[in-house]
Amino acid sequence: MIAQMRLLAVILILMFSITGYAEENQKPCSTPEFRQFDFWVGTWDLTWEQDGKGTNTITRILGDCVILENFDGGESMTLRGMSVSAFDPQSAHWRQTWVDNDGTYLDFTGAMQGENMILARTFTRAGKVLMQRMVFRDIKPDSLIWDWQRSTDQGKTWENLWTIHYRRAK
Repeated sequence: MIAQMRLLAVILILMFSITGYAEENQKPCSTPEFRQFDFWVGTWDLTWEQDGKGTNTITRILGDCVILENFDGGESMTLRGMSVSAFDPQSAHWRQTWVDNDGTYLDFTGAMQGENMILARTFTRAGKVLMQRMVFRDIKPDSLIWDWQRSTDQGKTWENLWTIHYRRAK
């Protein structure tokens, strides 16, 4: 319930910030930057090591201004989660908020870097600065690879913790 309330708060904040942008431009969310995540929109079959299988459904909502993700770890894991992503024209970056059934709340910022979409976050745990990031790579019309990585040296090196292979559901 708390996670759903946080998600609602994030959606409302995004709506108010995007509404201000829309008033200035008359065609909200129509610039190419707002379309950078279009590769991810759809229904996906997921696979990962140790015979992991799940699904992810990504849709555009709120006048095509927000990307909504619904992740289901299937029988492979109990993880269920969702995210909302929106392009912030003031910073020229994407912002994503993730919540899940473990009570996790994560906030990311990022952008296209070459042919990859990279969203990252920095936080402190037990006095140590840590970084996490998602890398969407090898993007094709019916497939992509998603890497979950962490850095303990301010981003000088990255350790890959989880790779998910996406295949568009038939």
